Amino acid sequence: MKSYFKFLLVLVLPFLSISCSQVAIPEAVGPVPSERQLAWQELGYYAFIHYNMNTFTNMEWGTGGERPEQFNPSEMDVRQWAKVIKNAGMKGVIITAKHHDGFCLWPTKTTSHSVKNSPWKNGNGDVLKELSEACKELGLKFGVYLSPWDRNAANYGTPEYVADFHEQLRELLTNYGEVFEVWFDGANGGSGYYGGANETRKIDSKSYYEWDTVTEIVRQLQPNAVIFSDGGPDIRWVGTEEGFANETNWSSMRRDEIYPGWPRYVELRSGHEDGTHWLPAEVNTSIRPGWYYHPGEDHQVKSLTRLVDTYYESVGRNGNFLLNLPVDSRGLVHETDARQLMLLKEQIDADFAQELAIGVKTSATNVRGNNDTYAAKNATDGNNTSYWTTDDGVTSGSLTIDFYEPTEINRMVLQEHIPLGQRVKEFSIAAKIGEEWIQIDTQTTIGYKRILRFNTVKATAFRLDIADAKASPLISNLALYRAPNLLVPPTIQRNREGMVSLLVPEATVSVYYTLDGSEPTKESQKYERPFMVATPRMLKVIAFDTETGMVTASVSKHIDIPKAVWKVVSVSSGTPENIQNIMDENPETVWATDNMTVSPQEIVIDLGASYSVNGFTYVPSQERYPFGIMTEYAVYLSRDGQKWNLAAAGEFSNVVNSRLKQEVRFTLKKARYMKLKAIKTDGEDPRASFAEIGVLTE
Repeated sequence: MKSYFKFLLVLVLPFLSISCSQVAIPEAVGPVPSERQLAWQELGYYAFIHYNMNTFTNMEWGTGGERPEQFNPSEMDVRQWAKVIKNAGMKGVIITAKHHDGFCLWPTKTTSHSVKNSPWKNGNGDVLKELSEACKELGLKFGVYLSPWDRNAANYGTPEYVADFHEQLRELLTNYGEVFEVWFDGANGGSGYYGGANETRKIDSKSYYEWDTVTEIVRQLQPNAVIFSDGGPDIRWVGTEEGFANETNWSSMRRDEIYPGWPRYVELRSGHEDGTHWLPAEVNTSIRPGWYYHPGEDHQVKSLTRLVDTYYESVGRNGNFLLNLPVDSRGLVHETDARQLMLLKEQIDADFAQELAIGVKTSATNVRGNNDTYAAKNATDGNNTSYWTTDDGVTSGSLTIDFYEPTEINRMVLQEHIPLGQRVKEFSIAAKIGEEWIQIDTQTTIGYKRILRFNTVKATAFRLDIADAKASPLISNLALYRAPNLLVPPTIQRNREGMVSLLVPEATVSVYYTLDGSEPTKESQKYERPFMVATPRMLKVIAFDTETGMVTASVSKHIDIPKAVWKVVSVSSGTPENIQNIMDENPETVWATDNMTVSPQEIVIDLGASYSVNGFTYVPSQERYPFGIMTEYAVYLSRDGQKWNLAAAGEFSNVVNSRLKQEVRFTLKKARYMKLKAIKTDGEDPRASFAEIGVLTE
């Protein structure tokens, strides 16, 4: 028996030696994330809440001269906010505890300009307390935004204000449980009320607030919280509020060059390959044009297509997605915003419903030490703590996924093992279709997470080719998906010449239309290319997904005469520059009169031929800060441009709060010329602005 075991030991020992041999763990390369940064990175997607005095004054930046009595929500329900956020798949929320106007949403001891002196709950309310408790109940992370600038504080600009600012921070970090992120805005110093002084005060934003002390306070009271500002010290602004990071996005930056403030914001979108500190990007944007709620933007909530793109251009480009929800004056997340959030969640859930690379054969061109600890299969095992890597000095290589049968794919998720640094500098992906390898995309960085979208391919194998890296690449996740088509109603566009385009986000979705007002079906005219509509028609369109058989509700648009030959004959004031904006069929462009002494302002248009006219349309400015919106009008018609007849006069009752296309009908009249008078415009400024003017014909 002893001889047998001796023989067995001799036979097995060499294999045990190989399998148990130690392979050196890769050394870290460049800066690496702290534990708090890693925890933050894993959140991915969370909410911003802008809700403060501006909600009730219909402003974006308050002056600081507002009165606490103005803060008085009628139905405020922070649990509604938290439920919307939770149901939308977000992991947490950051609340504007104090914006630049200085009004505090908690009963601070540092100022009287707070909820303690508002009529809401008879001065006994505390928004921070209610929201932090709702977050704890629903399992959401809780974060705070505290503006360093305070346009209300009489002592702003003095050392005494800095002491108050620090005390406000201590209150926020002491009384509301665990805080995951502390957010400091980059807007600092300027004009303000300042206790009635109404003046401009300048400070050195890099030194005045004593940022070292601020960091110490956060580290002492909330050691797990990350600190956000333009330059960190933990996470950075992405350099734009439009909701995207660049395709190249390093999580490192030369932080000492930028903290605590830096004008070269464009570089924040990509980071620095040679960065000295780990400083990942947070991508912040709002679901509406403004950060605060404005009734006039109820029709400008971001489309599902735009929200999906933003998700892929933030989370999918090595950033975290901070999406702002402007709570309305009732104290609720608006129904339209909540609906769009759920549509986004449903689409993202569907995109990543089934992972296709788990359990299939995975191979690599090089495996570190030829050891299972770093095998190719680690990239597809669903465990982000394991990874595939190569031998030291090998900074390129390939991972190949072999399917058992041809498989449809249109999404790829890649992740690096970032506890040891971000490494990949250039990579590409390819699919094996038949016997041929087809390159699909070439990109640069990966980082914590990179998501690539591409047209659906039916492949028997899929390959990641890393062309260059700072050191041995460490790939912790390679996941493949077949996302369904993004099925949304077609967008109807028409240019000035009368050509109509019907747009959908997916090339594989079919569009059908009718021009007689009847409901379209998949037996109707199929849209192939832009087409001319030269006479008044009722256009109806649908989008049809041939893969699922799903169809959208129809979208309708009245198409009237084209504006190709229209000419502006005269205006009461203003220059011809950009005057074509009123007839270019693009509501995003605007033209305005320029003389503030002329009233009423008017514009005369030659339609180029005589028509039977029975109405006109007016689209007000869609800009974020509009002026000159026409609230009262008079429209005149003429056959010869000399003799005019009043066709209609009246009021657009809610146009300022609902800047939708306004349509006025009147008795049919034969005319070639139209004169539109802005009898009254919103505000004190008598100038008139026009995004688009149109006529309605028989």
